[in-house]
Amino acid sequence: MTSPTKTLDIVALGEAMVEFNQTQDQNQDQNQDQNQDQNQDQQADAPALYLQGFGGDTSNAAIAAARAGARVAYLSRLGTDRWGDHLMALWQRENVDTTTVLRDAQAPTGLYFVSHDAQGHHFSYARAGSAASRMQPQDLSQHWADAVARSHWLYLSGISQAISASACDTALAAMLHARSVGTRVALDSNLRLSLWPLPRAQACIRHAMGLCDLFLPSLEDMTTLTGLTQAHDIIDWSHAQGAAQVVLKLGAEGALASDGQQRRHVPGHAVQAVDATGAGDCFSGNLLARLAAGDDLWAATVYANAAASLSVQGTGAVAPLPDRPAVLHMLSKARPA
Repeated sequence: MTSPTKTLDIVALGEAMVEFNQTQDQNQDQNQDQNQDQNQDQQADAPALYLQGFGGDTSNAAIAAARAGARVAYLSRLGTDRWGDHLMALWQRENVDTTTVLRDAQAPTGLYFVSHDAQGHHFSYARAGSAASRMQPQDLSQHWADAVARSHWLYLSGISQAISASACDTALAAMLHARSVGTRVALDSNLRLSLWPLPRAQACIRHAMGLCDLFLPSLEDMTTLTGLTQAHDIIDWSHAQGAAQVVLKLGAEGALASDGQQRRHVPGHAVQAVDATGAGDCFSGNLLARLAAGDDLWAATVYANAAASLSVQGTGAVAPLPDRPAVLHMLSKARPA
């Protein structure tokens, strides 16, 4: 069987959503300086303000990859509502191929809300019964198989599996199809226990790891999934499950990459973080874009690490995603004289 011509770099499978990200009112900051104690009481009762944007882990990564110069397509379902229209327009602006996005008149586009406090950012979802959660393995055979075959990489995540049983089946079917047509598979753990119980997450993600070429977990996810706390132990465990290459995301500490033979730690960049929403997705999208462009694992990890450090300096999942010139500029500044 002749392998299809690879006209795409990345196809991402999952759920895109409309984001509402909590903002801070400047007037409240000024009042707090004048009378901190009184204003804290007022803030406790005041309604939160939110900025509308877009999100969804695999969509964020797809846009990040496209901004890095990759040829990207997205595999998903959207409602026929206005939110779905806005997402389609977003991808078209970002040069993400939308011909593989299915519209579902029987289900809505998902929404989520991000709130912030001293402990970090917190997510609340309105996605039950969403169009994306109605993905079926038949969608792959009828609509998406060719796009997967024409791509260098298939990218999906724990969330792609968690949103419904049928979506999990679709994700696994896509991974199996990718392996049969010479498309490499990248899996991001992206553990969300609000979507599924831990035992099911452990079983499904472990099974998916055995079908992937590159595993992209976070330290926090893996500590929850495995009980392990040391980065090298997590790398060992991930390889034992079948992942040939592993890049463990360490947040501000950078990343630890392994090809199964050697490991390299890429330190983080000292930046003023504003909002970490989507930083891991930015990392994954940029990493895959550079691998598709021909970089080795080490160079791609260095690039992705710089991109993620830029993304945390803005608000929201999509708006702060950097383009290639911005990343190259940061890397040029980071090099020793």
